[in-house]
Amino acid sequence: MSTGMWRAAGLAAVVGAIGFATQADAQQACKNRGHLDTVYCDDNGDLVADLPADKKKLRNPSTLVFAYSPVEDPAVYENIFKPFTEYLGKCAAKKVVYYAVQSNSAEIEAMRSGRLHVAGFSTGPTGFAVNMAGAIPFAAKGTAAEYRAYRLAVVVKADSPYQKLTDLKGKKVGHTAASSNSGNLAPRALFPALGVTPEKDYAVVYSGGHDKSILGVISGDYDAGTIASDVMERMITRGTIKKEQIRVIYQSAPFPTSSFAYAHDLEPALAEKLKKCFYDFRFTPEMTKEFNGDDRFYPISYKKDWEVVRTVAEASGTPYNKTQYEKESEAERQAELKKAQEKLQQQQKKP
Repeated sequence: MSTGMWRAAGLAAVVGAIGFATQADAQQACKNRGHLDTVYCDDNGDLVADLPADKKKLRNPSTLVFAYSPVEDPAVYENIFKPFTEYLGKCAAKKVVYYAVQSNSAEIEAMRSGRLHVAGFSTGPTGFAVNMAGAIPFAAKGTAAEYRAYRLAVVVKADSPYQKLTDLKGKKVGHTAASSNSGNLAPRALFPALGVTPEKDYAVVYSGGHDKSILGVISGDYDAGTIASDVMERMITRGTIKKEQIRVIYQSAPFPTSSFAYAHDLEPALAEKLKKCFYDFRFTPEMTKEFNGDDRFYPISYKKDWEVVRTVAEASGTPYNKTQYEKESEAERQAELKKAQEKLQQQQKKP
């Protein structure tokens, strides 16, 4: 099947993805589930899904489907990750297909439905991927010393009058997506203590991505944008924007960057092979430049390294459970529909 056909099939699969747990799933014997959905179990207490109790459900696909978080234009990352996906295919002795997902919820649903085997998830959506899709995070971009961290940054146009967060009262601020850590959850958790509450003190508009928020600030669509600092740095390095066009008025303490995870029901030997392939790979010079000096995949633990992210989610009233996932998925869908409608209206106005 061609890459194009895979994308079409994948999108159809996401749209028609299997629903959440059946009654039979909910009644399965499980000593501990924690925040995982009822189709998963966590008897060992590591906060991620255990292997399926029925060993017949373990999978060893001949083709591996890989995706990366839609923090920016998915097509950009398909090219950036090409050296790695080609390597992964040789290392794992599998055909590897890159699946260009268009939203966080689409990526999570693709793994839950079994169409996606290994993927990079954004910081915030990682918790939903773990609890709703059985994702097992095992790596993050980094160096020999540590994994890559980033900060929530609030950017404004360079020549704007805004100097601090409270200057944004009564203004319009671009948040990225409902499930995004730096783009939405962290601002809601951290800003009230700093004198400004999203939606109460300023209007929240979902842009659909960190790059879209930054570009929206530059174009004047938003007075400010809550974004991930590493995305901003990559856009400057790539030449998509100039450093002089924007100004940062706030930065948070560091958060871990996107996680790489495999589906919980892969055969253990395949999962271990994937981990070794990731850990052994060294980024090409082009990848190192794109990822701000990172040169490898660094081992991580979801339980330990994502603790601060889970704390922010709880503090912002957006825990990583089914109810919140459905709510934020709907918010993403509505934001996408609104963007599509606005684009259509703009096209209709053209002579």
